Amino acid sequence: MKHTEYVEQIMLALKEEVSLMREMVIVQLEKAKRAFFDNDLELAREIISREKRVDILELKIDGDVEEYIALFAPKAIDLRLVVSLKKINFALERIGDYTEGIARYVLDNDGEKLSPQQIEELQLEKMFDTLMTMLTNCFSAIDTLDTGFSGKLLALDDEVDAIYRNSAVILTNHLQSNPNLIPNGLKIYLLIYRLERIGDYCTNIVEDIIYYIDAKVLKHAGN
Repeated sequence: MKHTEYVEQIMLALKEEVSLMREMVIVQLEKAKRAFFDNDLELAREIISREKRVDILELKIDGDVEEYIALFAPKAIDLRLVVSLKKINFALERIGDYTEGIARYVLDNDGEKLSPQQIEELQLEKMFDTLMTMLTNCFSAIDTLDTGFSGKLLALDDEVDAIYRNSAVILTNHLQSNPNLIPNGLKIYLLIYRLERIGDYCTNIVEDIIYYIDAKVLKHAGN
């Protein structure tokens, strides 16, 4: 086997590992949504247990990336790709951590559920669904080398941010009228914060893919 073919195979294996990581995190987020809306304590425990697998894979990918850089000293687009994969791997691990946090919210409340009216007012289902769309679609450019998707996904994060900001106003008004519910209100606000952070990390993934393909750094571009 030629050296170039061998290097390409190693890179392909790295990309497949990161894709597996993404699939694992998508499943975790899907389950977190079900556990929250169904108040499924058993599913919440499963999410927490499976998060260990995400952490183990994150460490393996990190080690494999560092080994690839040490062995092959990649340059130009190959270097951008491997750096992007390392950063995407970190972002996925953090998303996994936040899904675990959602599961712990379900367990901590142990039977307490928001009313359907509160859930609708806070737009939590829309928030979950928007994040699922972002996480599912943000990898589409890795193989196609087409970043035309990026604008729509970044706009979705703006929607998540708007829901997050609005939730602070809604919860503040609600808790002023019901001070006995302040502990629960703080917990739900923390959960919404975790969802907002998932959106931020999905945005980071989009930015890392654009950096790999177009050699552009979007972070802080507006400053």
